[in-house]
Amino acid sequence: MFDTMVITKAAAGFCAALLIFMLGKWAADTLYLPYGPAPQAIFIDLGDDDAEADAVEEEDIDVMALFAEADAGAGAAQWRQCRACHQLVEGAHGVGPSLHGIVGREINAIDGFNYSGALSALGDVWTVEALNAFIENPRGTAPGTTMSYNGMRNLQDRLNLIAYMEAESQ
Repeated sequence: MFDTMVITKAAAGFCAALLIFMLGKWAADTLYLPYGPAPQAIFIDLGDDDAEADAVEEEDIDVMALFAEADAGAGAAQWRQCRACHQLVEGAHGVGPSLHGIVGREINAIDGFNYSGALSALGDVWTVEALNAFIENPRGTAPGTTMSYNGMRNLQDRLNLIAYMEAESQ
């Protein structure tokens, strides 16, 4: 009585019924909720959370005071990301220019290296503040730069890296 054909027909009927129910749900959602889920009926304003976040961002951070406390030893770990394209040896270039003596050096100043020209927006000299801003978001700070690095988000990591580059350049 229960041969293979009967079991196959029962399984096919079950799958067909599931398919019909799924298509029915899709059709009902399309007809009755054409623009996605229903909007929220009641909105209660709990205050402006963004104002507090903006206040924290607008705080002036004394980068030089934090740089004085930077740990060059911890910056060695951050240097691993940079050494794929840069060298800390004077005159040795990789894909990017040598970073030997970068703090205090003129921007676009290395002879024989083809700069993109986008770095002129940062000023004339690489200061700790300019390096910090550039390492945080290279494409946002100098639009059009050929540096493909996405940036380092942590402020202390950036300052440790700058301290490491400065210590290794001496």
